[in-house]
Amino acid sequence: MSDDVKIELSKEEQTLIDALEKLNIVSLNNVVKFMEKEYGISAAPMAMAAAAGGAAAAPAEEAKDSFTVKLIDSGAQKIGVIKAVRELTGLGLKEAKDVVDANGVVLENAPTDKANEAKKALEAAGAKVELA
Repeated sequence: MSDDVKIELSKEEQTLIDALEKLNIVSLNNVVKFMEKEYGISAAPMAMAAAAGGAAAAPAEEAKDSFTVKLIDSGAQKIGVIKAVRELTGLGLKEAKDVVDANGVVLENAPTDKANEAKKALEAAGAKVELA
């Protein structure tokens, strides 16, 4: 598909895209896995579209009104960090544990105040956190 081709989306389609853009990486991954299993579709075209969308979004990040909250180290109190991740994201126990085990992204595109609150909560639980 050429870059100069404009795709028109219906209101429903745009609403879906807006909702997907708000998901953290773990939730988006769950959606993709569900669609692959349920509908037999491949995520490869979605991954290419996400990469293209990420490149287009890079200039907007200069203003830094949103941040990604990433675990650097879960620390000695891993259970407390898992609880904090669950509270911040609404993830289930296994998903939150997976994020903590992988030192993964807790929140993406979080507003500054929410990112700072998440960082404080995670650090209070004993984790080392990075805002990017």
